Amino acid sequence: MTAADPVQRAAAWQLALSRAFAQVEVAAHDPAWTGSLATVRLGSLQISDETSGPATVLRDAAAVAADPCWDIAARLQLDGTARVFQGGRVVELPPHSLTFLDLSRPFRLVLPPLQRARTLLVPRSVLGLEESALRRLTATQVGSGEGSTGALVLPLLANVGAALGGASPAVQEQIARAVAELLAALAVDHVARTGPDGRCAAPSLFDRITASVEASLGDPTLSPQTIADRHGVSLRYLHQLFQRRGDTVGGWIRARRLAAARQELACPDDPGRTIAAVAAHWGFASASHFSRAFRETYGMSPKQWRAEQSADEASA
Repeated sequence: MTAADPVQRAAAWQLALSRAFAQVEVAAHDPAWTGSLATVRLGSLQISDETSGPATVLRDAAAVAADPCWDIAARLQLDGTARVFQGGRVVELPPHSLTFLDLSRPFRLVLPPLQRARTLLVPRSVLGLEESALRRLTATQVGSGEGSTGALVLPLLANVGAALGGASPAVQEQIARAVAELLAALAVDHVARTGPDGRCAAPSLFDRITASVEASLGDPTLSPQTIADRHGVSLRYLHQLFQRRGDTVGGWIRARRLAAARQELACPDDPGRTIAAVAAHWGFASASHFSRAFRETYGMSPKQWRAEQSADEASA
């Protein structure tokens, strides 16, 4: 900022933040306050890097009404520990952690001295979350602890500026799309791992869904839509939960049904039970469909598998 005194610099920074994100008010907390903001927009993704002295950034209900905005901001704290308030929650944001803010609702940031952050702004539709999930997501800390999704994603977000620097416009657009997808994956995974208060929840939403599906494998009407409806999530969100783990909803259900049917066919307790009956018991629409899927997965027909298991049992 080039303004002559701290008050003018804070006012200029307030204007810059309001133009880059949505209307906010800034109160500086240091007589020698300074701040800077650099923003680049690539398609639907905006990346802003900021540095500042201690300040409070406020977006109150009046600002929301005067300047509506439906975007979601992902704030990655690089230096200094900020405090973030939204939706009745407050979260400490130390270096190398991230939080999501919903610009359609009031929030407050309390910034420490000599702080530095990167904010990535995306349309809320990019995250693919229901509104209830978005409310659980905002003002919660996404860390980079060992084994977490954040451990993979946050370093990439911190270094994305360097990747954009010397890239061609076409490559920059590709990177921007990839970054938006990473943010969506991070958001979906974090919501699945946390409860209403933003703390780790056990079991996770994914665990609850898969346990419920396991108990319903024999239901021929089981489908991604019925599962989503049962758990109060959108169909897109449900697919993202499974995609994040390298699977699809339909593929996971089929694999579990096949495994259960295979185990039953190996059981000698009821050798008179037909293959068609086993297939129907585990939710397959027809015996022929079951046989094709079984052969594709295990390299033999259900009849061959049963005969092989019977032979092994007889020779034991």
